[in-house]
Amino acid sequence: MSVSHRNDAYETVHRQFAWQVPDKFNMAEVCCGRWARSPQHQNATAILAHQPDGKTPMAWTFAQLQAAANVLSQQLKTLGVKRGDRVAIVMPQRFETAVSYMAVLQMGAVAMPLSMLFGPDALAFRVEDSGAAVALCDEVSAPVLQALRKECPALTNILEVPSALRMAQSHASAKHDYKSVSTRADDPAILIYTSGTTGNPKGALIPHRALVGNLTGFVCSQNWFGFEPTRADFHGDLPTGSDAVFWSPADWAWTGGLMDALLPSLYFGRPIVAYQGRFSPEIAFEILHAHGITHSFLFPTALKAMMKAQAHPRKHFKLKLKGLMSAGEAVGDAVFAYCRDELGVVVNEMFGQTEINYVVGNCQVFWPSKPGSMGRGYPGHQVAVIDDQGQICKPGEAGEVAVNRFDRHGHLDPVFFLGYWKNPMATQAKYTGNWCRTGDVAIQDEEGYLWYQGRTDDMFKAAGYRIGPGEIENCLVKHPAVVNAAVVPKPDADRGALVKAYVVLSPDYVAQRASAPNVQKFEKTLIEDLQRHVRGLLAPYEYPKEIEFIDQLPMTTTGKVQRRFLRLQEEERARQC
Repeated sequence: MSVSHRNDAYETVHRQFAWQVPDKFNMAEVCCGRWARSPQHQNATAILAHQPDGKTPMAWTFAQLQAAANVLSQQLKTLGVKRGDRVAIVMPQRFETAVSYMAVLQMGAVAMPLSMLFGPDALAFRVEDSGAAVALCDEVSAPVLQALRKECPALTNILEVPSALRMAQSHASAKHDYKSVSTRADDPAILIYTSGTTGNPKGALIPHRALVGNLTGFVCSQNWFGFEPTRADFHGDLPTGSDAVFWSPADWAWTGGLMDALLPSLYFGRPIVAYQGRFSPEIAFEILHAHGITHSFLFPTALKAMMKAQAHPRKHFKLKLKGLMSAGEAVGDAVFAYCRDELGVVVNEMFGQTEINYVVGNCQVFWPSKPGSMGRGYPGHQVAVIDDQGQICKPGEAGEVAVNRFDRHGHLDPVFFLGYWKNPMATQAKYTGNWCRTGDVAIQDEEGYLWYQGRTDDMFKAAGYRIGPGEIENCLVKHPAVVNAAVVPKPDADRGALVKAYVVLSPDYVAQRASAPNVQKFEKTLIEDLQRHVRGLLAPYEYPKEIEFIDQLPMTTTGKVQRRFLRLQEEERARQC
């Protein structure tokens, strides 16, 4: 297919596409309820749990998923959970996590995903700020949540889901039916906290309709997800008949794992593989081989590790990949070629954020992926690069990536979040007219491809994780040795960036360092102590891999830390190496 023909296909898809969002819509109903009621589909596999070391995988059907969700919904109702209440979910990839989402969503309550990697401070803030009265967990996260009870007085109930479901199964009187709440498409469904560049994280409130808004990007980035890629048939809700089997190591507590993997796979009635263990290239290839994975979402860092572990994987594993999406950072030429030549599939890079997810990317079956490019706006999303005044930039001019509230036909785009939880000022600041700003700077070329340039604020990504300096800095300042701190990315060839902290020591520790018989040893010990301090309170990927002591931080006249100067300093040092 020629480039011009691909471009014609791109325009045809956009021109013919129209959003179809019903007034009444519920994520749990479309992801599970309708399949569980279908005689033809209720016994199809929904969740497939990978068991390492060659053990037989465990599988659950849509009917079993729905039955378990009904039991859990009844238990939550007994605990007083009502429509609109926030319910925290703190579990890894496992069947009970999917059950929890379906149970909460079908009640009209709001699911609040929380990563197992969060430390006590990160968990406590989100639970307390959201006002969640109930937390759903497993045997691993239960003790962590119990320890938060003093800091989170509103958290009155902690329910260990696996044991609760086992107990229900042992009682014949347990109710396995539940009448789902009729929710509107605009009703809140999910509350996901994003790391803030300054101050505390913000909770992005996601409506049920956002799942519909995610579908075009999901289907395109997964090369039509096993369906026949015909432009005329593309209307968002594709017919059944796909042979797709999905897996991604992305945590189901993150937007990437929840909205880009779990929910869309279930929406199309296809199985998704769950794996609770830590990612490794060996496990990745084992899962791809053992389950005949056809579609996946793999971070660039994961692909790099796989590339280094197996130069020619198809000599050792049977791979069936038909669609592969990657996001979080640029894939790069080497990984792009590896996916194409060794994994047997061209990787489709994607861009989005929690507030407006899955809006830009590639779709190899209709328009060519360009290594290093973010791609083009997916069907139904009007994407542009705009200047400070909200005017669209010319091709080749750098500006901020933004998404319009309306598609090219003048219809509302369902992908948008409802706003930041209890933060109307931050919500208002997100928009310039009808343009929702992403905070990411890019250049758009003549063909409409976007090329990432950087952030307008101080957010950055390290090893695929989005890092908010404010939360780490706040954590560092809690240590008695620290008066002030600034966190910036340090360029790194393998991870894209490392988390680096510039730290101003307190007078007491300045005096201790001055009187130390071995200053280097003193600083080394203190750095290790500060790193342990952050690891104990936040997620492992947030601790600073490098710490540099500084007499004072660069500040504005209004007292704000100028991280940009420190970032530029790190970039200059990297160029000189």
